[in-house]
Order: sequence, then C-alpha cells, then structure tokens
Amino acid sequence: MTRVAAIDCGTNTIRLLVADVEPHLGRTTEVIREGRVTRLGRRVDRTGEFDPQALELTLAATREFAVLIAEHGAERVRFVATSATRDARNREQFVAGVRAALGVDPEVVSGEEEARLSFAGAVSVVADHHPGPYLVVDLGGGSTELVLGESEPEAAISLDIGSVRLHERHLHSDPPTQAEIADAAVDAREALERAAAVVPLGRTATLIGVAGTITTTTAHAMRLPAYDREAIDGAVQPTGIVLAAAQDLLAATRAERVEMPYVHPGRIDVIGAGALIWFEIVSRVFSDVQEVGGALLSVVTSEHDILDGIALSLR
Repeated sequence: MTRVAAIDCGTNTIRLLVADVEPHLGRTTEVIREGRVTRLGRRVDRTGEFDPQALELTLAATREFAVLIAEHGAERVRFVATSATRDARNREQFVAGVRAALGVDPEVVSGEEEARLSFAGAVSVVADHHPGPYLVVDLGGGSTELVLGESEPEAAISLDIGSVRLHERHLHSDPPTQAEIADAAVDAREALERAAAVVPLGRTATLIGVAGTITTTTAHAMRLPAYDREAIDGAVQPTGIVLAAAQDLLAATRAERVEMPYVHPGRIDVIGAGALIWFEIVSRVFSDVQEVGGALLSVVTSEHDILDGIALSLR
C-alpha cells in the first residue's frame, strides 16, 4: 500500500484526495476527500487570464491542502490542472504559487490525458457492476471529456464546453430565457457533433457521469434532503428521469436553487448551464445507441472520477 495525494484543479473547484493505493489491484482506499469552490476559471473564456481574486482563493486552498497532505503522511503528490489553466495567459503566477505551497509543479494536462484519468477513476469501481463498453463523461466547469472503452480508453475527446463557460457565454437571465437556452443548446450540440466524429457513442453499453454537475443533477432527481455522497455514488437512474431532472434545474431560478439543499452554493449560478450540457449529452447518446439497435435505459453516476485516476497513476 502506498499513501498518495491527488489534487484536481478545475475551472470551478479544486479538490484533494488522500488515498492508499493497492498497486496490484488497481484500487484506492480513501483517507480524506476535500473540495473548495474557488472559480479559478471565472471570466477566463472572455479575458484569457485568471481573475486575481479567484487565483488567490485557489492558492489559499492549495496551502490548506498542503497541511492536510503533511498531516496524513502522503508519500507522493500529483497536482493536475485542467481546462482553465490550459487557457490562461498568466498561468506562471499560478504555477509559482502551487510550487511554493506543495513543492511540486502543477501539471497542465491535455484534454486527452484528463479524459484518460477520469476513465480510470470511474471504471475502477463501476466495472464490477455494469457491462462495457463504458462511456465516461466528466462534465467540468470549463471542459467536458467523453471517453469510451472497456478496461482501457479506446476513443476520447475533450470539448471546450462546461458549466462555467456556457453560463458566461449564454445564460445571463434569471431564469434563462428560451433564446438563451436555444443558443447554449446549439453550442453544446455542435460540440457533440465533433465528439461523435471521434468517439463512437452508439457503442455505449453503460453511460457513466462524473463530477459536480452530474452528481448534483442526480441528487436533484433523487430529491435528497442533503447532498449525500454515499447515496449518489453508483446510483442507477432511468434515462427519462435524468433528462427531466436536468431540464428542471435549467429552468429553475437562482432563488429556487438556493432552496435545494443538495446544490452547493458555489454551483447556484452555473448548475443550469451544466444541466443543459448533461441533457444534450444523454439525449445524443440515447439517440446514437438506438440508431444501432441498442437501448440506453439508464444512466450511472459515480463519485469516483479524475481524482481517483490521478491517485492510481501514482501507484
């Protein structure tokens, strides 16, 4: 057993997993899992740079994580930075801050590597209970990864759409207008058309959704009294229920979302855009599977994601 620390720094959140890894079994045993909404990618799509306040919040969280890593005795640390960091011109300031806090450089990974790590994390648990091929969808704040495979990825793509990015581009009203929703849907569908040219979506036997937008949509479909990671992890829901929950979150006002006990305050404004993307993905996969004579009757949600993939890469 090796104790490792994995950090995933995305557009909306920065998260830490300290875990014990069993090298030969390819499994992780969680020690602690923490997350902070810092919105590092705020306005990066428009300005091309990190917002100074968001950058400081992210570095403060990194310093907090450094203390937890030391307290729990992790032997190896890997810090992975994703969509927003790929796009920001002033990322050297971010790199220097992470290095000072942790003693390691953040890895600004490609979308393809992000997809591979998400696939490894999700399938490490789900494969015991569901048939492949698996289509793992990691829906983040700045990008969305789709990766298809059995034990290993066979086809993958990273799309330049995410909950923060589409919210900032299109959904400015409260609730969003039909015109705004239509424009955002066109954006998502065009991205999925590009995805379908690379990833054979119709081969999907099990659709697995990971990351905050999807887990929150699952909690909404379940009408949980609070966010319950154990209840959400591994949840299997009928496709129609998933689509209805996504539409409901998109149409809700900010005030209505505030009253939903499973929606993190940091997702109140962007969950509608994320739900729209998830609706379009599930709809497209359902259609493509049906076209080749199959049926996508349900969708699986996993709390095991890129963090677990990062931890497994350290074994």
